[in-house]
Amino acid sequence: MQKPEPIFALIDCNSFYASCERVFRPDLAKTPIVVLSNNDGCVIARSADSKPFVKMGEPYFQIKHKLKQYGIVAFSSNYALYGDMSERVMSVIESMVPAVEVYSIDEAFADLAGVLGDLEALGRRIRAQVYKSTGIPVGVGIAGTKTLSKLANHAAKKWQVQSGGVVDLRDQIKRDWVLKKCSVSDVWGVGRKMTLHLEGMGIKTAWDLSKTDPWMLRKKFSVVIEKTARELAGTPCLELDEPDPPKQEICCSRMFGKRLTEIAPIKEAVATYMMRATEKLRAQQSLCKRIRVSIRTGMFNPEEAKYANGVLVELPYPTDDVRLMTKAAVDAVDRVFRPGFKYSKAEVLLVNLCQKGEYTEDLFAISQPAATEKVMGVLDAINGRWGRGTMRLASVPTDPDWGMRREMMSQSFTTRVDQLWTVYCR
Repeated sequence: MQKPEPIFALIDCNSFYASCERVFRPDLAKTPIVVLSNNDGCVIARSADSKPFVKMGEPYFQIKHKLKQYGIVAFSSNYALYGDMSERVMSVIESMVPAVEVYSIDEAFADLAGVLGDLEALGRRIRAQVYKSTGIPVGVGIAGTKTLSKLANHAAKKWQVQSGGVVDLRDQIKRDWVLKKCSVSDVWGVGRKMTLHLEGMGIKTAWDLSKTDPWMLRKKFSVVIEKTARELAGTPCLELDEPDPPKQEICCSRMFGKRLTEIAPIKEAVATYMMRATEKLRAQQSLCKRIRVSIRTGMFNPEEAKYANGVLVELPYPTDDVRLMTKAAVDAVDRVFRPGFKYSKAEVLLVNLCQKGEYTEDLFAISQPAATEKVMGVLDAINGRWGRGTMRLASVPTDPDWGMRREMMSQSFTTRVDQLWTVYCR
């Protein structure tokens, strides 16, 4: 039986972080929005109507006056909300297509090979169903290669009025028109430096790149840009990726909301970060044999003394027990803390990870008790149902004063029972 022709769809959420905020703030439907990084540092996301006034990465303290001038509302990043909304969007997409590769928090590739019927109509149904189920607007790009589907998605957003948010580039005439209208910088994987190199060679549009000799591009640049050119020309080089293998290291670190000079709040922070790191560890069914704990001061203020140090901690056996790992990490803080400094950041790094059953146990060595797995399973089940942090170690505070500055954060409408959306009926 002949294998069906490859067809990909790229479903991408429009201004995802800002759209998540608008779902629960319909009064801001026509108000420009920006979302800030950790500690309300700089702009990391913008709604479409804020882009003419604010650049990505602009420090918040420098643009407060500009936001007020143009009526732009700023939000602190609410990753719990964004992560949960992303899962809801992906669940809807997965229910409507044969296979999905979740590419990032706000976009996914769908494999439509062998799907019968009008695929552009399917794209419109996906778009409508995602919006109906989550309130998040998406664009859909359809093509015979992943690179072209990304470009089709870009076209769906750029010409949204004409396209209705869905563009199918399998038609040769339509594909050539879009390739000629899009800059080479609009192509997936072509960064700023590569754009400069290509433009210097006279390759200024996606059309130009699709017509360039791929072997020459491979010789001059890399196999990546060669595959990009081939995909733009309609030759599939990239397939739907398999699920990522388990990570070999897991890191959790944050800047403190203020400088810390005492050891007690630093230990609280390390315990908090270890709680999150072990959640990730158990999610990928791994065990940890070694931990690295590090702390440091700010590195850019010339008036502050600088210090950074870290220490490796060997665990008695491969484990995913948050209790054992937190005690080891918190005790390690005593070995690296030095009084007289203003600390700005702590980090826990889980290293030497292995999957359960991958390591050879010593006949006489102690191993993780069977009861531990049951306890951790109950912990994860409760937090999975009622929200992260519902059950936690006593050493993990609920609202520490050293926590990240998030003075403009919205409620966790979908992940915390005490912050559910309230609807009043008259």
